[in-house]
Amino acid sequence: MSFVSRISNYFSPDTEAAASSGFSKSREPASLRVATYNIHKGVSAFNRRSVVHDLREQLRTMQADIVFLQEVVGNNDRHSRRHADWPKTPQHEFLADQHWPVSAYGKNAVYEHGHHGNAILSAFPILSCEQVNISTNRIEQRGLLHAEIALPDVDEPLHCVCIHLGLFGRSRLKQIDLVKERIAAMVPRSAPLIVAGDFNDWRRRAGDPLHEIELREVFETLGGNPARSFPARLPILHLDRIYVRGLEVNDARVHRGGDWAKLSDHAALEALLTIPKR
Repeated sequence: MSFVSRISNYFSPDTEAAASSGFSKSREPASLRVATYNIHKGVSAFNRRSVVHDLREQLRTMQADIVFLQEVVGNNDRHSRRHADWPKTPQHEFLADQHWPVSAYGKNAVYEHGHHGNAILSAFPILSCEQVNISTNRIEQRGLLHAEIALPDVDEPLHCVCIHLGLFGRSRLKQIDLVKERIAAMVPRSAPLIVAGDFNDWRRRAGDPLHEIELREVFETLGGNPARSFPARLPILHLDRIYVRGLEVNDARVHRGGDWAKLSDHAALEALLTIPKR
């Protein structure tokens, strides 16, 4: 069984737009702001109302260069009929509109009335993108989205891996092994790397395997522990993570409570990084 499926139908590279977005080749790559967020398919609790318009505005307040998103709806016929303000375009395109000139999407879960998955929004050109199926059981459909992104004045592309791991502990460990295999096969050791998303890792067992390939979690680096990100109103569990390799961690913060708590059951995580000059 092949675990690889290309997503060219949902990959919208606009290199010219990215180059003119304010991040030109003359911009020093002194810092890189990234964020990860499980957006709960753009609907409130119990699917009562669409929050995708408010979600777009909140995402923009972070001013992130690259955003890793999970539970992004590519299509949902039921929601489009139920919610009058449901976007006519896939959510990753709607959220990126006029702010992130490049976006990529990969299906994780496919069902009769639509599909959802992971997405990456970028202020910089995406050179390549591939969706990899890391499902390990028949109950859950899980995947990783791997993009190579061109940064100004950086010789090697930045590798970004957006993931959403399963709810079962054994499945998560198997999926972490698949993530490691992907990185070993496709990411040069000298290239900067970010692995971010919803790890569903409330038992905190994902860290050690990733440390083996020299990935560091940003909140652990700064404060000793991953961030509490679930539930968004009063986070208790450490479900969401941002791991890096070949980058320096300057700052990290959790966006929770208030308006954020009305948008998703997860909190959004943000990190300010630096790419060391070589």
